[in-house]
Amino acid sequence: MVKYSLVGYDSSETSQRAFRFAVELARCGGGRIRVVYVLQVTQGGADACSLMITDESRHRTQELLDELRTIAPDAIDRVDLEITHGSPGDVLVNQVRQHPTIDHIVIGHTSRGTLGRWLLGSVSEDVLAGAHVPVTVVR
Repeated sequence: MVKYSLVGYDSSETSQRAFRFAVELARCGGGRIRVVYVLQVTQGGADACSLMITDESRHRTQELLDELRTIAPDAIDRVDLEITHGSPGDVLVNQVRQHPTIDHIVIGHTSRGTLGRWLLGSVSEDVLAGAHVPVTVVR
């Protein structure tokens, strides 16, 4: 039985579906959900850097909690949220190392095409290659 699921979250529709999936797993087994939102400097430029080093991260944390609350209002007490920076695939794999109670990863899949995967990589491929716990990719 899954007790602690890690969800890679970026507010996209597929990550919202991944969060919903993890919520259902947690409800069935009395588990918890660790939601990780990864800032990538390549995506946000100066704004992402600013967010990483200022108190704006507290505001963004509240915004994300509010967003998650609208998706699953009765499950927010099961959620641990972290905003961090780096390469999403690496961050998610490292989360499992840092939090040994995580026993499952749930991620959304976004199709980028060949060029996008070559330039930016694929989070799902990185996680599937590096994870030592079961991974569910939600489409």
